[in-house]
Amino acid sequence: MKQMKWLLLPIAVGASAGTVSALFLVSLDFVTSLQTSHVWLLWLLPFGGALVSYIYMKYGKDAGRGNNLVIEQIHSGSGSVPLRMAPLVLFGTLLTHLFGGSAGREGTAVQLGSSLSASIGKLFKLKVSDQRLIVLLGVSAGFASVFGTPLAGTLFGLEVSTKGSLRFRALLPCLVASYMGHYVTLSWGIEHSHYVIGVVPGLDWLVIAKVTLAAIIFGVAASLFVHLTSTIKKRMTQVIAHPVLRSFVGGCMIIALVLIIGSRDYLGLGLPLMDAAFNSTVSFTDSILKMLFTAVTLGTGFIGGEVTPLFVIGSTLGSALSAFLSLSAPFLAALGLVSIFGAASKTPLACIVLGLELFGWDGALYFILACYISNLISGRSNIYEAHIRNIQPKR
Repeated sequence: MKQMKWLLLPIAVGASAGTVSALFLVSLDFVTSLQTSHVWLLWLLPFGGALVSYIYMKYGKDAGRGNNLVIEQIHSGSGSVPLRMAPLVLFGTLLTHLFGGSAGREGTAVQLGSSLSASIGKLFKLKVSDQRLIVLLGVSAGFASVFGTPLAGTLFGLEVSTKGSLRFRALLPCLVASYMGHYVTLSWGIEHSHYVIGVVPGLDWLVIAKVTLAAIIFGVAASLFVHLTSTIKKRMTQVIAHPVLRSFVGGCMIIALVLIIGSRDYLGLGLPLMDAAFNSTVSFTDSILKMLFTAVTLGTGFIGGEVTPLFVIGSTLGSALSAFLSLSAPFLAALGLVSIFGAASKTPLACIVLGLELFGWDGALYFILACYISNLISGRSNIYEAHIRNIQPKR
């Protein structure tokens, strides 16, 4: 009976996460197209940010802690992931992208999946340890369904959220939930972006040395992104205590950056920048400016994820390095994409598998090398604050 429960619950979690991820991705494409075709929407960014911060302040309660609340629930069983998190994060993320904020989508998908899975757990009156597990299923299914990478989604949930014996207990249920979420999202007609790594260089000491150097740079960039975002968040909180005013000012800062730079390329997800990185050699300024836009957006209280911007930062940095390392731009863009995200989230194994799912097995050894070196170089820097705390689980 117990084995049957942990087969049916992952299927239910995966189906719900896949469905809501499909709704989210369709909605995100719609608001992104509106933002691109109506440039005047950018001027409403301060008001949109203020509105979302007000709603979270008024109704969000613990939901405002986002992914950190989810991770703490899985680590320790303390707190509770509320159902209100799902509509709040969906509305907040769509508004961020509608008006041009630079943010991602994984945080939203993870919170959507976690919120729904926690509600399923409460419906079945699961005990604390089982409630921790079912929230973990939501993390894996949410990540897998939004990126189309079920194996990476499974490992991402296990690496970012769990310690000890729960990892072994959760492996098979997470795998079922991830694949279910992935295929349900596809069944709704969602198509994920695909990028080509191109020709992978043969294995020799010179190439290994160049990849090692690139991985060191990726690790430094990941650490810089985490510190920049946390510093902006800390300083803005000190200067402007009220979250509504803080987000309003943050929106004004983004508008000012657009006017100073004279480009809107760094707004939203930034997928055109990633397309360019895989098709040609781009400039270092693309990764630097995307990092700045994202740090200001997230550091001033806008809602959204970090992962897609990290994909963009990593791929553009890798592409820019290709001119100096005499390696192909798509190859280094692929290494940068997985390495910087893995280093910033402290999920190197998940990101190695992510690279294999996105780009194939030809670059496996280089993915392993780049992900683990960049993870080591980045130190304890982590986009998920709760992941590095020593939280004791409840029984």
